[in-house]
Amino acid sequence: MKNALVNLVNISKSFDNQMVLDDLNLYIRENEFLTLLGPSGCGKTTTLRILGGFETPDKGQVIFEGRDITNLPPNKRNLNTVFQKYALFPHMTIAENIAFGLKISGKSKSYINDKIKYALKLVNLDGFENRMPDSLSGGQQQRIAIARALCTKQPIILFDEPTSALDPEMVQEVLDVMIELAQEDITMICVTHEMGFARQVADRVIFMEDGRILEEGTPEHFFDNPENPRCREFLSKILH
Repeated sequence: MKNALVNLVNISKSFDNQMVLDDLNLYIRENEFLTLLGPSGCGKTTTLRILGGFETPDKGQVIFEGRDITNLPPNKRNLNTVFQKYALFPHMTIAENIAFGLKISGKSKSYINDKIKYALKLVNLDGFENRMPDSLSGGQQQRIAIARALCTKQPIILFDEPTSALDPEMVQEVLDVMIELAQEDITMICVTHEMGFARQVADRVIFMEDGRILEEGTPEHFFDNPENPRCREFLSKILH
């Protein structure tokens, strides 16, 4: 069994005196594809934001490879986040968008060019270097956002409902890229409402409600034989 890469230890978080995460404990293994599921407001996105450094817990620790990173800002963490919105710079070419983080970190021009080509190939957008974001479909823009996250070669990528802002016909092209990425040596944590995708790709599924983990297991266990009645109720509403 692979070692735990990240541990969330006794994490609690509230907004306006409303508890969003309630003493949450969660481990994430190296090269695991972990999917967070649950009803709206259950704490999935807050968990992702605390992992990414965009929120600080009221209580608890975020441990990465044995080191406490709870108070580190996002740019100091060994991870990248792909948001619901593509967050591309509209005045930059696709190549410039992908290279942005690499330039900040002082990488050489040849290194950056190699990484741009590598990332575009992974998301099946070879030759798009000189295009502008507004010339791309929503699905293509999200794939560029994924390419940008891949380029810095961080060991963890967080996906916050990466298809929710897309038209239905564009969803599958982004999911197809993520399915391919699941074969790479990358740890991925994904908040999604795409049940078929979660079943196909996830190594482990976490079901949350009211800021707590109610059930976890393999996709086979979660979708075919969930033990928690709230989980069964959730699935019956979603899948039927």
